[in-house]
Amino acid sequence: MEHTAHPHAEPAPPKDGNPFDANTTHALRGDYAVAKADYTVDQPWETYTEEEHARWRFLYDRQKALLPGYAAPEFLAGLEALNAGDGIPRLEDANRVLREATGWTLVAVPGLIPDGAFFEHLANRRFPVAWWIRRADELDYLVEPDIFHDFFGHVPLLSNPTFAAYMEKYGKGGPKAIAHGATNMLARLYWYIVEFGLIKTPEGLRAFGAGMLSSKDETVYSVESREPHRVNFRLERALRTEYMVDDFQKTYFVVESFEHLFEECDRDFAGLYDRLKQLPSIKAHELLATDEVVHEGTVTA
Repeated sequence: MEHTAHPHAEPAPPKDGNPFDANTTHALRGDYAVAKADYTVDQPWETYTEEEHARWRFLYDRQKALLPGYAAPEFLAGLEALNAGDGIPRLEDANRVLREATGWTLVAVPGLIPDGAFFEHLANRRFPVAWWIRRADELDYLVEPDIFHDFFGHVPLLSNPTFAAYMEKYGKGGPKAIAHGATNMLARLYWYIVEFGLIKTPEGLRAFGAGMLSSKDETVYSVESREPHRVNFRLERALRTEYMVDDFQKTYFVVESFEHLFEECDRDFAGLYDRLKQLPSIKAHELLATDEVVHEGTVTA
C-alpha cells in the first residue's frame, strides 16, 4: 500500500498546512501558494537533484522488474511507450506520446487538489501529476501520492484508447456527483478501479490499478494472495463498498475488459446515487450472496 489519501480531495479551510480535507491528518507538502487557479504549476524539472533522479531509477527499475506476470498487458505496453526509466520524466516529453495515442496531456500540480479541479482536468483529458518525489525514507510507504505513484502508476494506461475514454467520462461525471452529494460513491469507483482494479486475461488475473502497480508488495498480493476476496465488477456494488486506506485491500473488483468497464459505466449516475443513498454501505471485507465470486478469500474483518 502506497498512500492513505483519497484520489481527490474536497476543499476545506486551510489547517496545519493542509488546504484540503484529503483524508489525511498530515500537512500536504506541496507549495500551493504558487499554483494557478486550476491548481497547476510549471514542473520545476531543472531543480531535481541527481540523488532524486537516482531515487526514481531505483523505484522504476525495481517495479518494472516485478510487473511481468502481474500487470495487465495494456499497462506494460504503455510503460514501454513512455520510456521513462532514465530519470524523473519531463511531463512535456510524455505528453508527446500521449497526445499521439489518445489526446491526453499531463499537468503538474503541488499534490492532491480539490474535487472540482480534479474532475475538470480529467474531463478535458488532462491528468494531474504531483511534481515532487518521495524521500529516501519513504521508498516503500508513502502517505501522499508523488510523481512516481502518479506517473508510473497512472500514466501508462492513459495511452490505451478505451481506458483513456473511461477516465474522461469519469471526470465529466464529477459535477453530477457533487450536485447529488455523492462524491464519496464516485471516489469508491476510482479507488476500486483506477487505483486497485484487476482484469481478466487469457493468462489469468492481472493488475491495472495504480495503487498496486506502483507498490512492490501489493502488486504480488493483489494477484496471488489467498487472503482477499476477488469479485466480478458490478457498478452498484463498487459504489456502495467502503475501502481500506491504510492496509492492503480486502476486496478487489475484477473487470472482464476495459471495453466492458466503459459500457458498465456509460450511464446516467443520477438515479443510481439517489437510490443507493437509501441503502447501507458495504464493508470492505463483506461478500454478498449476489456477488459473482472469482475467489473467496480468508479475510473476515
